[in-house]
Amino acid sequence: MKIALVAQPLDLVIHPSRNSLGIWIYEVARRLAKSCDVIVYTKKGRLQQKALQEKVARDEGVNYQLVPIALDRVLLKLLQPWARISNSEHPLFASKLYYLGYALQVAIDLRNQQCDVVHLFNFSQFVPVIRACNPNLKIILRMSCEWLTQLEHSMIQQRLKEVDLIIGCSDYITENTRRSFPQFAHRCQTLLNGRDVNYFVPSNSQRDTKTNEIKKLLFIGRISPEKGVHILLDAFAQVVESYPQVELEIVGSRGVVPKEFIVELSNNPRVQSLAAFYAEDYWLHLQNQLTGALAQKVFFRNYTPHFELINRYQQADIFIFPSVWDEPSGNPPIEAMAVGVPVISTRTGGTAEYVEDGKTGLLVEPGNPSSLAAAILRLLENENLRTAMGKAGRQRAVALFSWERVVENLLSKYEHICDTSS
Repeated sequence: MKIALVAQPLDLVIHPSRNSLGIWIYEVARRLAKSCDVIVYTKKGRLQQKALQEKVARDEGVNYQLVPIALDRVLLKLLQPWARISNSEHPLFASKLYYLGYALQVAIDLRNQQCDVVHLFNFSQFVPVIRACNPNLKIILRMSCEWLTQLEHSMIQQRLKEVDLIIGCSDYITENTRRSFPQFAHRCQTLLNGRDVNYFVPSNSQRDTKTNEIKKLLFIGRISPEKGVHILLDAFAQVVESYPQVELEIVGSRGVVPKEFIVELSNNPRVQSLAAFYAEDYWLHLQNQLTGALAQKVFFRNYTPHFELINRYQQADIFIFPSVWDEPSGNPPIEAMAVGVPVISTRTGGTAEYVEDGKTGLLVEPGNPSSLAAAILRLLENENLRTAMGKAGRQRAVALFSWERVVENLLSKYEHICDTSS
């Protein structure tokens, strides 16, 4: 079987500083290549070219095709005035003109590759372009966001007619898609995210580390309003009043997600309220929350390469994931569970499926600092519960979220759609 994976033109796949989707493509592609011919289309840029030349990426049989995007970027600059007046259900990033050159180059090259399956990610506007050039190719669209149900319904419906399989990263995404497009419900399936559970493992010295008097709380993710870091700081201030022997480490880049990607698409008042943070500097807002003793107990770490995060997890007593929006899934909680760290997460979107409430961690209501603080204190004051949840989390991560399991399930889906007529 020959498979093409088409990365979003925003993502790095080859360079070590790849984002979550880049990690997914890279890890899945190299495992698929053990039994299939695999092509990965990804944007051409200095970082990825250099990485490929230096063989930073272990190609392991994967054929990486770097696609130029310079002309697309010029077009996007010209379209910016239109972007400012477009409506929230049809933003520029969902337009057929958004990285049209990238999609066309991929579609044309696919005609010569004779692939069985092409696997796209989130950008549904690529579907009609690829279908026009490849009428017999099986097309899979994997969604790690809610765009199918948030963007203009008739526009998405036309695009989904050309898709053979729609994969959600959680049942939350899959079921919402089925409800919005019942005519395509039979094409919708779930495939959970994966992580390297052989790399993210408990430390041999972890038990000794966690008997320290100072307990360590950890957050890993974007420093962006929808991730709820401001809620975490409010909750932490309450925790310190009752349990002063505690520190909080916040690891992540300061990249605030554009408002039109999440906030302007949501009809959830809680998410819509995040718009206020776009009128100010979110980073400065967080710094202003660090008053008094709090400033000595909160440590911000800038972007850390993914392969270096294990040290952060292994030193943590509790991992916290305080998302305010309906998180489609949750990769950091999987990593924390794999390392044997109990997780406290908000009960939102797909994250509630990943973390087993009361067994691998605790789920709390989003946007509620007092509820989050109470959950943190409950775990801080109960070492046996933390230990039991850490062990259960490790078992759950190995059973459900290994890359090997993801690829096995994905390959069966590929084989099924290739054996079944549209």
